[in-house]
Amino acid sequence: MSSTVLVIGGFVLLVLGGEGLVRGAVSVARRLGVSPLLIGLTLVGFGTSTPELVTSMQAALAGSSGIAVGNVVGSNIANILLILGLTALIRPVLAHPVAFGRDGPMVVLAAVVAMAVTMLGVVSRTSGLMMVLLLIAYVTITYLRERKQPDASADMHTAEADAAGSAPMGLFPSLLFLFGGMVLVVLGARLLIDGAVAIAAGLGVSDTLIGLTMVAVGTSLPELTTSIVAAVRGQGDVAFGNIIGSNIVNVLGVLGVVSIVTPIAIPAEIAAFDIWVMLGATAALVLAVVTGWRVSRREGAVLLLGYAAYLGWLAMSAGA
Repeated sequence: MSSTVLVIGGFVLLVLGGEGLVRGAVSVARRLGVSPLLIGLTLVGFGTSTPELVTSMQAALAGSSGIAVGNVVGSNIANILLILGLTALIRPVLAHPVAFGRDGPMVVLAAVVAMAVTMLGVVSRTSGLMMVLLLIAYVTITYLRERKQPDASADMHTAEADAAGSAPMGLFPSLLFLFGGMVLVVLGARLLIDGAVAIAAGLGVSDTLIGLTMVAVGTSLPELTTSIVAAVRGQGDVAFGNIIGSNIVNVLGVLGVVSIVTPIAIPAEIAAFDIWVMLGATAALVLAVVTGWRVSRREGAVLLLGYAAYLGWLAMSAGA
């Protein structure tokens, strides 16, 4: 089977598996009486980041740290420059000051944490544990505050749960979606990694480059689908919350969990360039939001141009 077919098959399975996993998990949680607020805070955010987690885990265990780390960094860059840019072009994305005042500092902190562990040259088990504990603390504190005093942030997280749900399902179909989705994600990640490694070898480029681009965009497809659908429906806060939540979970959850299982060496090229692009993209996100509490179509176009410039630089560097 050709490497291109493997990659395409991996993309398809990741999208289908991620969608099924989130829908199944949300349906099971609802049947168990879990509040929409908690569902939006945990299952939706973690569910859409499952492709990144499984792909980075398999890559790290296979000894391909370039794909493991590049997937996380590249996904966060793509979430802001590509996905938020496309979403804003469809419809300006509104950001509520209260909601962003709570989640904005956390996405900035996650980016700073990623930069810090990158400068260390390796994500150790200790660093990974601290990152996961930070994520747990953030989710717990946010849930307790929003349950006690519902505000715009709570409304956004509840809307995320509603947007991720589907028609009511029985327990057995819900579990079938949940576990079937997990299986598809695992298989999709395996196909994507095998195909990506083969393509890298065939083109004579590093696994890191493929991880930052092809793999990162592939594992971000669930976020892309969710954000675009939300934008079309006029749910800009859901699209924005999905992107913010994914970037937080990718760093603290995905990188943290993977490094607890197996420490990850940071590729030199990511430390030299790509981590700074991720920080710059995060700064651009904050600037776009606080200057008008929305990401306009013009700002969306600028973000997309930034992503095109980033890909162009990577292509030039690979060819040098």
